[in-house]
Amino acid sequence: MILPLFSPGNTLAHAQQNSPLSPLETRILLSYALGLTRIQLITQSEHVLDAAEAARLSELFGRRLMGEPIAYLVGQREFYGLTFAVTRDVLIPRPETELLVELALERLPQNGAVLDLGTGSGAVAVALAHGRPDAQVTAVDVSAAALALARRNAALNHVRVQFLQGDWYLALGAQDVGQFDLIVANPPYIVAGDPHLKQGDLRFEPIGALTDHGDGLSALRTIVAGAPARLKSGGWLLMEHGYDQAAAVRELLTAQGFCEVQSWRDLAGIERVSGARRA
Repeated sequence: MILPLFSPGNTLAHAQQNSPLSPLETRILLSYALGLTRIQLITQSEHVLDAAEAARLSELFGRRLMGEPIAYLVGQREFYGLTFAVTRDVLIPRPETELLVELALERLPQNGAVLDLGTGSGAVAVALAHGRPDAQVTAVDVSAAALALARRNAALNHVRVQFLQGDWYLALGAQDVGQFDLIVANPPYIVAGDPHLKQGDLRFEPIGALTDHGDGLSALRTIVAGAPARLKSGGWLLMEHGYDQAAAVRELLTAQGFCEVQSWRDLAGIERVSGARRA
């Protein structure tokens, strides 16, 4: 694909009319690179690009044409109505994960305690803390870089979250046994060797946050196995998983003695989240 040609002397109108990207992506990158709002892109359409602006736009558009995600290019992504900083250290928050947040908010009691396992950018934990300021939200991740970004996002959205570093429940130690009303997780669940890992945005995202390098269920097994000891009686476990994993996850929950085992579909009709209550 031929890279977009932005030259000093081109106008904003020319850049928008001759962009090889979609109108939405073009507008996002122009706004980011030039520090202009959507309205200013219209009112300043005859603005003439200088050399620095033309070079900046050529680099950004070239990277996008090579497949780099918009969220990484501009350093942020909207999720559940909130703005999150994103870097290549974390997965890009996705709309389908908002289902996990909605289900969690419905099941979190007043002044309840919730644990977010594998928090990444902090999207789920921060969204829960924002929606329920009364809740005690704890978020865990094994990556120090991810936790640094999650803390930044908590501050950006003015919420209080306790962040702990470690591998799943090991980050908690023994102090939180039976203390949570709710556990949520969006763990790595893509099967090793899945061709999607080499396509689209996934090529640029951290591989360890996408796949367990196995059958896609190892992290889910660990989360299910450890949940009863961490949940209060009647507490809920909710997990996002792959499009074809709902039945397998329900089997894991049933075998572990959970009740009210079920799955929920996202807006595309895919069984995206499964969960159950501790009996």
